[in-house]
Amino acid sequence: MIRAGDSIVNPVTGERLVFELTSRDTDGAYTLFDTYVEPGGAVLSAHVHPHQTEIFTVVEGRLGVKRGREKLELGPGEVAMIDPGTPHKFWNAGATTLRFRAEVRPALEFESLIETMFGLAADGKTNRKGMPGPLRLAVIANHHFDVVRLPAIPHALQKAALVPGALLGRALGYAATYEGVGGITATA
Repeated sequence: MIRAGDSIVNPVTGERLVFELTSRDTDGAYTLFDTYVEPGGAVLSAHVHPHQTEIFTVVEGRLGVKRGREKLELGPGEVAMIDPGTPHKFWNAGATTLRFRAEVRPALEFESLIETMFGLAADGKTNRKGMPGPLRLAVIANHHFDVVRLPAIPHALQKAALVPGALLGRALGYAATYEGVGGITATA
């Protein structure tokens, strides 16, 4: 379980998150963390948070953001707000380490999803793009469906495909969450 002061790294995507406030600290209202992205690093893929707002405030470096059809490049002090249901992705648009403060409102199961995906990547249980195998992914995505979805496929179709995949994945022993060896590092 992620706590304030903890750091978690995804070595595949080049991201490191350092949590300032967690859902436990805010009674689920939000989670607040600094995101560090190495040059060439990027979030795994374009995605949608159906019920959450994300606010990115650049501290150092250059943040590239695709928000819906809009493409932005932001520098220190600039802010991007991602409304619920808006397809988006981000990347390091500069030559140095990017640092931005991210706030996710409400927190929901965001921390659980991050811990799972980053832990799998750190433990070598993903492909070279940072994605677990299809049945493990179905279990994770079905469990976290209120937190993240694919932007291009209608949500009803996604859910219809995830349910049988998740049933089979669970029968094969995959869990909806993962706390592996390469998980959280306490920094406080």
